[in-house]
Amino acid sequence: MPKYPKSEALREKISFLPETPGVYTYYDAAGTVIYVGKAKNLKRRVSSYFNRTHDVLRTNLLVRNIADMSYIVVPTEQDALNLENSMIKEYKPRYNVLLKDDKSYPWIAVTNEMYPRVYLTRQHIRDGSRYYGPYTNVGIARTMLDLIRELYPLRTCRLPITPEFLAKDQGRLCLQYHIRRCKGCCKGLQSAEDYRRDIDHIKQILRGDTAELMNHLREEMTQLASELRFEEAQALKEQYRLLENYCSKSVIVSQKIGDVDVFGIDEALGDADFYINYMHVRNGAVVRSVTLRYKRSLDESPGQLLAYAMAEIKEALGVVYDEVIVAETPEVEMPDVTFTVPRRGDKAKLLDVSQRNARQNRVEDLKHMAKHNPEQRLEKTLQRLKADFRLTELPRHIECFDNSNIQGTNPVASCVVFKDAKPSKRDYRHFNIKTVEGPDDFASMREVLTRRYTRLMEEGEELPQLIVVDGGKGQLSAAVEALDSIGLRGRIAVVGIAKRLEEIYFPGDSVPLYIDKNSESLRIVQHLRDEAHRFGITHHRNRRSKSALVSELDGIPGIGEKTRTALLQHFKSVKRIREATLDQLSALIGPARARIVFEGLAAFPPQNQTPCE
Repeated sequence: MPKYPKSEALREKISFLPETPGVYTYYDAAGTVIYVGKAKNLKRRVSSYFNRTHDVLRTNLLVRNIADMSYIVVPTEQDALNLENSMIKEYKPRYNVLLKDDKSYPWIAVTNEMYPRVYLTRQHIRDGSRYYGPYTNVGIARTMLDLIRELYPLRTCRLPITPEFLAKDQGRLCLQYHIRRCKGCCKGLQSAEDYRRDIDHIKQILRGDTAELMNHLREEMTQLASELRFEEAQALKEQYRLLENYCSKSVIVSQKIGDVDVFGIDEALGDADFYINYMHVRNGAVVRSVTLRYKRSLDESPGQLLAYAMAEIKEALGVVYDEVIVAETPEVEMPDVTFTVPRRGDKAKLLDVSQRNARQNRVEDLKHMAKHNPEQRLEKTLQRLKADFRLTELPRHIECFDNSNIQGTNPVASCVVFKDAKPSKRDYRHFNIKTVEGPDDFASMREVLTRRYTRLMEEGEELPQLIVVDGGKGQLSAAVEALDSIGLRGRIAVVGIAKRLEEIYFPGDSVPLYIDKNSESLRIVQHLRDEAHRFGITHHRNRRSKSALVSELDGIPGIGEKTRTALLQHFKSVKRIREATLDQLSALIGPARARIVFEGLAAFPPQNQTPCE
């Protein structure tokens, strides 16, 4: 039980949180932001506030004042750290620890000079320099600088090297030149073109192309190890390990983006609900996120709904648009607004984060619907299945088939039944393959479907709206042939699901369909397939076990199951029954049956032995 009882709405919101990285925001009763936190797992982290009394009084006070919460999902934990940092500086929440020096994460700057300098900084000055990062681990940033300076001789002085400076010969060679860490830029001993080529390589590395740098480190480590210089090799290994964890750019914070507004869209085929997420980015960092839900009434296009959302956000939040990042241009005239539809780069990644949050709101609403209005949730799920699998009616009854055998031995098949998108276990069926010899999955599939639906029609039972076969085009073709042979081809839809990439095959279509990995339809079909596999494997294992337990007593005519059971319970094994005398057997099962068993076992050699010649 939570230490501090919260409203039912807040408890429900926490129960619907995703188990993904993100940033959560707590509000008090007045709607003021009182805390911003990051999490590797949002659900686990937020729940931890409410399931116990904390040792720190300040944390207990925070929990007591929480009236509502919101969250933003992001791709990685580092993005969550960067977003938390920017939001704390934006809102200055009461319960967050604020840095007194207000420092941000460090960046690596490449100056805009004739001979650019490369250095670490926490300040962003708009003087034409390029900034790379941010680095949530300053050790990684320093390692990057050290390694770059080992690869490329760069100047570290702050001299204003210009053509006029070089013409006056005002430079003086320093220690960096003498230890070969600089080529003497201040004296013009290295051309600006040659230096610029090195800078271009450094920018490539800072953009994330670290393959060249890592290859260099690997070669150096190998060379040092071959010379038995293990301590130096270990130091390089540590640098290599840090570099592996290095990420040169953040999705959430990018000084190259500036102030923009982002609108991400999530729509689902066959679903009237349309989700639009709005994010406001200030100085390259997300500071606000809101998701709106619309219900289509006249088949409005995404561009039309996006125009409605922009107008609503502008009125509610007083936003003045300048540059807007969108997935597609809205159907609205805004002369002073620049619409950007990114295909790659930081802006595209920022748009992806917005779309993730729109999709997460859909998931949260579906969970809420499943809890409070299960009939409506079921209807939406079936409508989605109908749209994804090109059906003419709602698939309230689905059956899935799977074959199971080991090199053709004990071939069986399973049929699992889902009604209203849930397992109906009382309708599950096993099939022992009767007409197929050897491991022929296609022939087995034809036999099983023919037997299953011939019987259903003879008994007047309900037929499914959709059949799913576990396998690709081969199994699907066999299923289609079976339905053709009994006249059901046009009455029941059938698809195949392949295991490797979860692709869906339709009859007569050589190109598979790849359903969205987050789709409810794919989840249900995967559940069907996994349940059919589990059910079939269990039956196959039981058949193998049963055949392995058949003893030599089973081949003796006139000896029934009760007699065999009594003998095995008393003597424990067939070997001991063979060694028993006729009198011992008679005392247990009577003289007549004892003689049958005695003579029957004597007529056949023990298993795994050959008769003496």
